Amino acid sequence: MNNNMVKQRGLKFTYVFTEHLSWEFSGGYLVDNISHNAIQLTSAELANLWTQYMNDSLSICILTHSIEKVKDEDIKEILEFARSLAESHIVKITGFLNQENYPIPKGFSLEEDVNLNAPPLFTDAFMLVYMHVMTLLGLTGYAGAVATSQRDDQIDYFIECNSETMRLYKRITKVLLGKGIYSKPPRINTPNEIDFVNNQNYLSGWFGQKRPLNAVEISGLCFNMIKVSVKVVLELGFAQVCQSKEVKDYFQRGKNLCVGQFGVLSSILTNSDLSSPNSWVSEVTKSKTSPFSDKLMLNHIVILISAAVGYFGAGLSVSQRRDLAVEYGKMLGQVALYAEDGAELLIKNGWLEQPPMAENRNNLAKE
Repeated sequence: MNNNMVKQRGLKFTYVFTEHLSWEFSGGYLVDNISHNAIQLTSAELANLWTQYMNDSLSICILTHSIEKVKDEDIKEILEFARSLAESHIVKITGFLNQENYPIPKGFSLEEDVNLNAPPLFTDAFMLVYMHVMTLLGLTGYAGAVATSQRDDQIDYFIECNSETMRLYKRITKVLLGKGIYSKPPRINTPNEIDFVNNQNYLSGWFGQKRPLNAVEISGLCFNMIKVSVKVVLELGFAQVCQSKEVKDYFQRGKNLCVGQFGVLSSILTNSDLSSPNSWVSEVTKSKTSPFSDKLMLNHIVILISAAVGYFGAGLSVSQRRDLAVEYGKMLGQVALYAEDGAELLIKNGWLEQPPMAENRNNLAKE
């Protein structure tokens, strides 16, 4: 390539200095157009791609078995659309990692982690609710990926992922509402005027009469209850079919923990004369044949626990009643301990794939 080449496009001029670096002059500004291949992925960008690969390979396994067993055509269309998105992500992430000469994660596969001959473990209705919650988690993850990316191709890619997931969320919500199984947060009456807090009692909650919950606190409680309710059903079903007794005991412990947390959050709403989201514990079938490997099921639960830490923290951050802060703090401690035990169980069985690591400088120096 001629390093002195100048291209003219109307009023825009592009000066190409090297194979990877050029400058555009347009409207009085110089803008650099550095090739993506010339900029190495940062640790944050690498983490985003690695995490999404793991999550999407797991999703493809769950969705493929569900598509084979689902009877409701509306729900089947949702599952197929979600799987097509996950498959396209795997292709794109593989391309990004190949450009970096970075090894492709093993993740999860249909050959090793799915038994397509197994009967359905969950009802069609629960799978739709499950997709609703997983889509919410995806939206949060993609927004975080955009915020921690610097390369244009990474920002554009995760903006595209977010846009796709928003469309998926809209389709899921429409079907949930159409089938009458959407757990709406409770309604509150419209105030007559705006108001300001003028008393320190607004923050109280340990003793005496508690003030009513505000809309922000109600939203946080319901959001966490919906996610907890889905995790309860997953752990109930996984414990019913998994092969390892140790893993089964872990799932049952998690189910009991989630039931307790759901009860605490529900009682807070009940004491404020507000309705709670639905529980889906009756949506597990009686199948005893596992559709998924113990490795996949345990990884799935540990991933959800890690997400729960963030969402309980978010609920804590918007709660202005002291008793709510105390309850969220307790739940954060519970899930953190449970997550650590889950990670140890994964390591013990050789099922925890290691994320990208920085170099051990001490070892390199010794060598």
